[in-house]
Amino acid sequence: MYHPTTRVLTVLELLQARGRLSGPELAERLEVDLRTVRRYVTMLQDLGIPVEAERGRHGGYRLRPGFRLPPLLFTDDEALAVMLGLLVARRLGLIADASTVEGALAKVERALPPDVRGRVSAVQETLQIGTTRSMAIPSTATVMALATAVTNRRQVWLRYGAATEEETERLVDPYGLVHVVGRWYAPGFCHLRDDFRLFRIDRIRDITILEQTFARPPDFDPLTFVQDALAVAPNVWHIEAILETSLEEARMAVPAHAAILAPCAEGTVIRLNVECLDEAARYLVGLGWPFTVRQPAELRGVLRDLARQISHAAEGVSM
Repeated sequence: MYHPTTRVLTVLELLQARGRLSGPELAERLEVDLRTVRRYVTMLQDLGIPVEAERGRHGGYRLRPGFRLPPLLFTDDEALAVMLGLLVARRLGLIADASTVEGALAKVERALPPDVRGRVSAVQETLQIGTTRSMAIPSTATVMALATAVTNRRQVWLRYGAATEEETERLVDPYGLVHVVGRWYAPGFCHLRDDFRLFRIDRIRDITILEQTFARPPDFDPLTFVQDALAVAPNVWHIEAILETSLEEARMAVPAHAAILAPCAEGTVIRLNVECLDEAARYLVGLGWPFTVRQPAELRGVLRDLARQISHAAEGVSM
């Protein structure tokens, strides 16, 4: 959970970057209500930060001159890369809290030269990313702790919740971080089971980095391990469908880590492993091509339910 102070500082960064923003604009970007925005502004004013409220139809909030950093020497390509990375991370669900992305974007924008800032802001305001958001977002602290342990080859103690809600305490050698079809995973060696295991990071209830180090097998590929583990997991649905498009076009839309693609006479075979059939149905529909489900048969029922929802929405009928 993010402390309210983080959002208060994000308001400051946004005002420094944009000069003036209305209450509704701040509320939308931080995903809070107007009353909360007013409370954040009051907190900034109590700290002596000169936030001015302008009333009227075109009013809003602005800072008095000051609080400026010298411009960073970003090229257009570098500034665009940073901004796109932040936006895509938020859209993919790699970052859970809106204020985290907005604060980072505001800091980058505020430090850019005016001409570059204008072009980057134009892209930010017009860009739409149609990727499905992650369904299970782990805490930032957990991801960062695991990344530190992987980098430094340090063992971790985990309190882990299984799909059955049973919790276990484990000593683990973490080998990597992998994001596949909307979920984060950490493959590694589990000393409790004395074998290689795959952990869903959103199920980690607590983590402690230990002093003990480990040596990762030199030929270990985290992504391949995750894909292979999901392919044989008992609680995972194995999806196979035919997309009516070429292999080349499919590869442009489907990341290599999300699914396995292969050519066939009817188009392209797509194979993926998911923990929820509704997730698979929406993913296939979202690709935009006609498709035929080979397996499992249960997916067809989920697609029929989804089709009814879409039909009711098109006709303006609530379900």
